[in-house]
Amino acid sequence: MPLILPGNVASATASTGYTVDNSCRYNDGDSPRLHIASLGTATDVDKWTFSCWFKRSTLSSSQYLLYAYTSGEEGAILLNSSDCLDWYNYPGSSQGQLITNRKFRDVGAWYHLVCAHDSDNGTAGNRMRIYINGTEETSFSTDTNPTLDENTVINRDLAHNIGLKYSDAIQNNFDGYLAEVCFIDGQQLTPSSFGEFDEDSPTIWKPIDISELTFGDNGFYFPFSDSADLGADSSGNSNDFTSTNLAATDQASDSPTNNFCTMNPLDNYYGAGTFSEGNLKIVTLSSDYTYYTGTIGLTAGLWYFEAKLTATADDNQVHVGIAGRVTENSQHELGHYNDTYAYYSADGDSRTNDGDTSYGDGFDTGDILGVYIDLNANKLYFAKNGVVQNSGTGISITAPASVTSGAYFPAVGDWANQSATWEVNFGNPSWSLSSAVADKNGYGSFEYDPSSGTFDSASKNFLAICTKNLGSDGG
Repeated sequence: MPLILPGNVASATASTGYTVDNSCRYNDGDSPRLHIASLGTATDVDKWTFSCWFKRSTLSSSQYLLYAYTSGEEGAILLNSSDCLDWYNYPGSSQGQLITNRKFRDVGAWYHLVCAHDSDNGTAGNRMRIYINGTEETSFSTDTNPTLDENTVINRDLAHNIGLKYSDAIQNNFDGYLAEVCFIDGQQLTPSSFGEFDEDSPTIWKPIDISELTFGDNGFYFPFSDSADLGADSSGNSNDFTSTNLAATDQASDSPTNNFCTMNPLDNYYGAGTFSEGNLKIVTLSSDYTYYTGTIGLTAGLWYFEAKLTATADDNQVHVGIAGRVTENSQHELGHYNDTYAYYSADGDSRTNDGDTSYGDGFDTGDILGVYIDLNANKLYFAKNGVVQNSGTGISITAPASVTSGAYFPAVGDWANQSATWEVNFGNPSWSLSSAVADKNGYGSFEYDPSSGTFDSASKNFLAICTKNLGSDGG
């Protein structure tokens, strides 16, 4: 399968070309949805195309991308509990259904999906067609073709939802990020209407401008450009969807053309923490102590992220920092190994190789910690609420090439069996900021300026951890 903007690929996110500025962050715990009570009369009810870009946050649960329903009839496109794509049409009797053998388990990458329907097509195998990252899927565990001229449920004058299944009750919410959600009424299109392969990296699929497509009467297009109205239709049809349990902070800058780091729920073997808000919020498990890492490993350049401690137990023994290895199936806190480095809340010490060194002020609930990673000089700095600690003198760290993973990952954690709640901002915050400062390249949105302060008596420009910056400034 062609690549699609994974966390460690920057060539497809160059500053030139079409840019997707926004996505919509779905946090399944909020039961978010976009809903319209009825689409209306279709241009061609049995011929349509659905396209979207998605980045997953949770695996192994059924999550609906598009769902239409009426009494006894339903149509849906979803990721099932086996992490396969499942597209079905059930108009009350016969059923067309495709379930991929391919599984979608990369929580650090954006995928592009096209589902193209035409039940009038004389070739049965062409009536339902799925494309992933510009290439048609041909391997299915279930491959049931709709009968010729079979009525579709999606695209009828019925209720439609984006991001959940809803009939009698809300269920099966999508959890992650959606971008460039588009529905075309009256045409069975191919992926070339929505994307193209990169000239320099021809295995990488990237988006193109779709605003001038012919959408048909029931068509809609959600670029999520208005944080106050995330269901605003930009197709020209005024097929606006009602936004429920989606806040302005759910408009995200994480997108198919600038993929931001998030925390990695797959690196959760021992900690069993709870991830939410697009994998930017972690509630650690009180019975264990461990740490959690991000999705993008760093090998060069200057990088910055923020972590806000929003809740902790009385002993306040938590850590923020970087890790040169993912967690293992043993009980060790951040700073236990010689390639993990931590800033410790209780006394402000820095910690590595199971030892502490006096460093800065302790921190507590409500504080925002800045983490500055200089992999050119192999130095690490921390700030508390915008104030760089230890008078700007950095902590010397091992060169990335010599650590276990060959790269450093952002990390947060807890110690001494104390639960905590961390909200991590890589430039794509899940909370409302009071300042919203970008890095020197204009990317990211932070509470504090990543370049403010002196670092070993020098000025340094630290950057948001996103693919635009990885391409231009190392990584």
